[in-house]
Amino acid sequence: MADLMKIRAMLKGDTTEVKVLMLHPMETGRRKNDFDEIVPAHFIQQVSASLNDKIVLEAQWGTGIAKNPYLTFYLKDAKIGDKIRVTWMDNKGESNNIEAAITAA
Repeated sequence: MADLMKIRAMLKGDTTEVKVLMLHPMETGRRKNDFDEIVPAHFIQQVSASLNDKIVLEAQWGTGIAKNPYLTFYLKDAKIGDKIRVTWMDNKGESNNIEAAITAA
């Protein structure tokens, strides 16, 4: 399912910029469809990121995050070739992850 996520990690100076796009409907459970039926809630609840298998970011999300979330975060002390892995889990128990090596800007 890695095609549901895109990632880029680039070292610029001494800071690594990580950008992640997660394709997900992020339904709040409050929207109605064309038949006036409530669309069930379906949203990412947990996001984590690791650098060489060490957790560097953990977040709990709710229904206030937009469809297809785009996450950017910055790291210090990372090197070219280090591995970044981002994982999410949603309220239905579905999950996805993606991994990338840090490259030079």
